[in-house]
Amino acid sequence: MSDQSVFDRMMIHLRQTCRYYTGYPKILGPSRVIHFTSEREFVQLLHQGFPVVAAFTIRGNYTKHLDTVLEEAAAEFYPNVKFMRVECPKYPGFCISRQRKEYPFIEIFHSPELQVANQGRVADPNISKYSVKVLPFNYDVSAYGFREFFKRHGIQTSSPK
Repeated sequence: MSDQSVFDRMMIHLRQTCRYYTGYPKILGPSRVIHFTSEREFVQLLHQGFPVVAAFTIRGNYTKHLDTVLEEAAAEFYPNVKFMRVECPKYPGFCISRQRKEYPFIEIFHSPELQVANQGRVADPNISKYSVKVLPFNYDVSAYGFREFFKRHGIQTSSPK
């Protein structure tokens, strides 16, 4: 009985192609979530021009759930959206600068349009002006919630065709 029934083949195909949860573990591949190490690295990531979803976390049960959601969303939106996890006990200065009291929380950093030409006079030619829009994420914490948030705010999540 090495032949698979039509139903088995249909279910295998459905599990491989379905974008929504089917009850089986998803095969996500290597982790696409970037771990925060420094503000310099964060700024370099922003200069790449992709939206960055930053999850500011502390240890707790909800953080474990958030990690799985971030992994799933990062795999879905790779390479057009970058996902980053900031562990606030390790980097308190960066988290305090966000001026939020409740953890975990998510913020989305994106530049609506890159400024190619510097406006105004800059003393050092190595310094470039760069504007970033910061949006607090208050939708459902799931890949679907991220998709709806990006759609609502006009953030491009796929490659231009």
